[in-house]
Amino acid sequence: MTTDDGTPTVRQIADAVAEVPGVTGLYGGVFGEIATYLPGGRISGIVLADDSFDIHIVVDVAYDIRDVAGEVRDVAQRLTGLPATVTVEDIAVGPESRGTGASDGPRPRTSDASPAGAGENSRKTRETTW
Repeated sequence: MTTDDGTPTVRQIADAVAEVPGVTGLYGGVFGEIATYLPGGRISGIVLADDSFDIHIVVDVAYDIRDVAGEVRDVAQRLTGLPATVTVEDIAVGPESRGTGASDGPRPRTSDASPAGAGENSRKTRETTW
């Protein structure tokens, strides 16, 4: 589904970004403030301006952060024709990311550093030690 002028919807941009290898999700901010508000809902992690937009993502630790961010930017710009700024807000570390990358060397230990009940839109910040 596209808008009346043929440009992709924010939902299509979010779906395309989520398909980029290494992206584990869009990041909506601690209080859900990073979002595009639409009638009947909102799309977390994307902020539209008149002539550009910002995308905030979470990247799997097993992938190169710069490569993933560059691919997200390229995908979004190809879809819209507008310049995009990509911000990597967090790194996903956990069982879902283990085994997908190189297994050389020790694996990091993680512990939650976020307060309990921070809200459904918050991502847990992880503290990593080697």
